[in-house]
Amino acid sequence: MDIYGGVGRRALSLAGKLGAVALMIKSLFIWLFRAAPETREIIKQSVRIGVDSLAVTVLTSFFTGMVLALQMGYTSKNWFNEPLYIGTMVAFSLVKELAPVLTSIVVAGRVGAAVTAEIGTMRVTEQLDALYTLGTNPVRYLLIPRYIAFMLTLPLLTVFADFTGVLGGFLVSTVKLGVPSSVYWNDIFTFMEIKNFMHGFLKTFAFAFMIATVSCYKGLHCEEGAEGVGKATTEAVVMSMVLVLVLDYFVSAMLVAAGII
Repeated sequence: MDIYGGVGRRALSLAGKLGAVALMIKSLFIWLFRAAPETREIIKQSVRIGVDSLAVTVLTSFFTGMVLALQMGYTSKNWFNEPLYIGTMVAFSLVKELAPVLTSIVVAGRVGAAVTAEIGTMRVTEQLDALYTLGTNPVRYLLIPRYIAFMLTLPLLTVFADFTGVLGGFLVSTVKLGVPSSVYWNDIFTFMEIKNFMHGFLKTFAFAFMIATVSCYKGLHCEEGAEGVGKATTEAVVMSMVLVLVLDYFVSAMLVAAGII
């Protein structure tokens, strides 16, 4: 009976959390159309999320492209005695999967944690209550600018990751594997289509919305004290990273069904 009772309590707790998330999203859309967003706060959060994350995103993607080219080059050498279609394999791997997923994971770890900690600290120190007292809704003032900033900057970061990853693969292909630069770029432009780019680009909007939702929810509902803020931050990062991978499959399946492959 204790086992079943524990399962029931966990199920009720999960249902309550999902309901709270749904109410938060509902309030978000209500305020989004009821009042003009805080433009200055949106710009501030966009710089924080996008510009400040650009270096680590570019570095991650650049070396990912280098590793892809190195591994695929030597694998094709073992099979065909020379590196073939390195540009095609690197570009498709990055554009459709690795760049969107890795960029989202980097942003979730770097910015998602900061958003959760910031909002959680405001809750613990009763700054959210002070906003209500002053007649300012926290959803309009805190959540909407962060949601919009995530939705604007994560796709742009992914585009930078696409280009830098392909450049990393180009560097290894020409210097290490001896592939002519014209062959590398010709492989990409011959087989790559705009729908292949859109496949990965469109997924980033779903990832951005999910990361913003998890980060804001965990911050708004963290437990009291410094320990509660730290626990909420850890949970937000882990949950965001896991959900990026889970969501990646379902969004990819939808895009494939829609013909955007």
